[in-house]
Amino acid sequence: MDNETNKFERDAVLPKNLANEIEYQSSSIVSKQLLKKTNGNITLFAFDKDESLTEHTSPFEALIYLVEGSMEISIGGKPFVVTAGQFLILPPNIPHAVKAMGKAKMTLSMIK
Repeated sequence: MDNETNKFERDAVLPKNLANEIEYQSSSIVSKQLLKKTNGNITLFAFDKDESLTEHTSPFEALIYLVEGSMEISIGGKPFVVTAGQFLILPPNIPHAVKAMGKAKMTLSMIK
């Protein structure tokens, strides 16, 4: 088997638990890129309580999926509370921000 096949079998074939793929760090936001392609990527985040990403925009559509905890996600100034097991779609070019209400883990899937 070549190295590419070994990498595929090691990284893609075995089922994994998202929550176990990243650890919390005190007073921090930690990120781990799970998949990176030219047309988009998927990133896993762990937010300590009250950590946040300030309001910003992106030219791309994105999907946030809450793995653990709960977050307040604002889109165009309107706040939404999202809890574990729920997702929210962020439209392109609309300001958005996220804040962990307690420790929280989420994935961000961005489509270019």
